[in-house]
Amino acid sequence: MNTPRLAWYGDDFTGATDTLATAAQAGLRSLLFLGVPSAAHLQAAGPLDAIGIAGAARAMDPQAMADELEPVGRFFAALRAPVVHYKCCSTFDSAPHVGSIGQAVRVLNQHIHSAWVPIVGGQPNIGRYCCFSQLFAAAGAGGEVHRIDRHPTMSQHPVTPMGEADLRRHLQAQGLQVAALHYPGHARPLGAQDAALQQVLATRPDAVLMDVSESKDLAPVGRLIWQSAQQAPLLVVGPSGVVQALAAHWNATDQASTLPAPEPVSTPVFAFAGSLSPQTAAQVAAAASFQKIAVDVRRLLEEPGYATACGDAALAGLAARQHVLLHTEARTRHADLDAHAIASATGDLVASVVRTRVNTGQPLSRVGIAGGDTSSLAVQRLGIWGLTCQGVLAPGVTLSRARSDQPSLDGLELMLKGGQMGPTDMFERLLKGTAS
Repeated sequence: MNTPRLAWYGDDFTGATDTLATAAQAGLRSLLFLGVPSAAHLQAAGPLDAIGIAGAARAMDPQAMADELEPVGRFFAALRAPVVHYKCCSTFDSAPHVGSIGQAVRVLNQHIHSAWVPIVGGQPNIGRYCCFSQLFAAAGAGGEVHRIDRHPTMSQHPVTPMGEADLRRHLQAQGLQVAALHYPGHARPLGAQDAALQQVLATRPDAVLMDVSESKDLAPVGRLIWQSAQQAPLLVVGPSGVVQALAAHWNATDQASTLPAPEPVSTPVFAFAGSLSPQTAAQVAAAASFQKIAVDVRRLLEEPGYATACGDAALAGLAARQHVLLHTEARTRHADLDAHAIASATGDLVASVVRTRVNTGQPLSRVGIAGGDTSSLAVQRLGIWGLTCQGVLAPGVTLSRARSDQPSLDGLELMLKGGQMGPTDMFERLLKGTAS
């Protein structure tokens, strides 16, 4: 096969699809595989400039991450792509015991042998900013910007609450010694930028964090990454800002102008909102075109038959040609319940509804899932092996087209989004296929 310019692993499915869209917007022939691809699926994909693998490392302990990433590292090493991108969440929510970015770097770099590991610390188009190594994030689309350790959602994340805004310190707790290149230096002449990097690298850090405080910071960061990657494959960490930085250096655009606008739907749409974020709660409340069915998470975990009842209610609505939105109750945090068990149960529920609908020959052209872990687990259980980019519904929210060996699933359109992503009318956009 051809050598791609970029390979990436997404530590959850929703973020991996954002990188898929970013690569497609940059004009790269891109496909996101849902696991290390087989030779047959690589051949079916055709020539690619960007190859992604969607995973779930964000929710794994260090040993599980090693088991997950070892074959990924071997596959990427064989590809010899100049840039290997470990795509983490734009809020960098992770911890030594779960979703450790430090562990990901250690495992992957045993195969990539990157001379240095750049970390891109921001993605302005979705409200993520890194200034003097401090991470800031908007609360919802266009919302107020907070330092990450004071963010109303991320500071209280049920699994990986962010208690440190300095990403150097945050990643040091995960075993990485991180140096930094701060954003004022991006405006220096090219020679001065190069000299500053070499001065930092002389201290032999495990990684180098590069601020991205606004869009104009992307091209200088992308130049430093691509310049090094021309010498030998480079492992790079960060959100989709990594690919945006490369695209800016390649004089590409971070807008969706190269992608066709998604079409409105003509068949019922099934959606599930499993996130507990306030932004998703607002999106559920604004989904006026949907029949809404609340799902009690405690009953889902503890009551036999409850999942079947929820699925039957959704299928009945779809059979009546209604758009159906299953959603957990956002006002209840379920702090005493296991987060992975919740994601597994909701993923099973979503996959069951989709499989039952399509296997009975009834049209279901589009599915939307809000919630990173639920998205990952549901898609894994559907038997889909890849995703291509169909369009962008909002910054950070991609509409993908499924590739599957099952004819009933091949071509299914999927919106997989994180809880904080997208504007209030996100589910209405899913129906209309518009980003405006």
